[in-house]
Amino acid sequence: MSITETTMEAFGLLFSLDRELWKIVAVSFSVSISAVSLVVLPAILFSYLLAYSNFPGKWMLLSLVNTLQAIPTVVIGLLLYMLLSRSGPLGDWQMLFTQKAMIVGQMLICFPVLVSMMHGALQSTDRRAMETSITLGVSRTRTLMTLIWESRFPLLAAVVAGFSRIVTEVGCSMMVGGNIMGLTRNIPTAIAMESHKGAFAQGVALGIVLLLLALVLNFMLSSMRGKGVLRTH
Repeated sequence: MSITETTMEAFGLLFSLDRELWKIVAVSFSVSISAVSLVVLPAILFSYLLAYSNFPGKWMLLSLVNTLQAIPTVVIGLLLYMLLSRSGPLGDWQMLFTQKAMIVGQMLICFPVLVSMMHGALQSTDRRAMETSITLGVSRTRTLMTLIWESRFPLLAAVVAGFSRIVTEVGCSMMVGGNIMGLTRNIPTAIAMESHKGAFAQGVALGIVLLLLALVLNFMLSSMRGKGVLRTH
């Protein structure tokens, strides 16, 4: 089958609302949105701690966060597989080859990305506003909320970047999800499997979905950056 015919078949799958195809898309989006939603608040709090607190080992912790961003996702998947397998310390949880395991894996992948970007965003804010709030007796919670609002555009950009990182990862999802149709098969694992079988139409269709997602996310990211620039001038 030629490239043109494969592409036409792929668009046919998309526009015909092929149930199997869109089930894969739904699993992928559900897992990744859940993962990023669960780590946003902890990442903000941890980033705030790193940006506005001084404690022994702070820079070592920052270096560790930056290092964790570079760990291949398949390595994270392997470690999580060893923990969740029947012979592992968390085997009784029976989470292996479930969406829950995929969500945990993507949370581990996403967290250092969010912390690194959010730390940079919070650290670039005017520290005098923070110091003034503390001097006036404003509560830490209210001060943090004000800081988050002032940094909302770069923080949202961090969330978008974190989501784009996990929605396209394949290694961890394959290891702990098992690529089970209708349950744990997401877009990247389906593309890998279909391409390996030589059935390229579904893989191309799913690739088109990821391409459109990337375009939307990049548009959002550019828009947020533009608004952030306007805000600071």
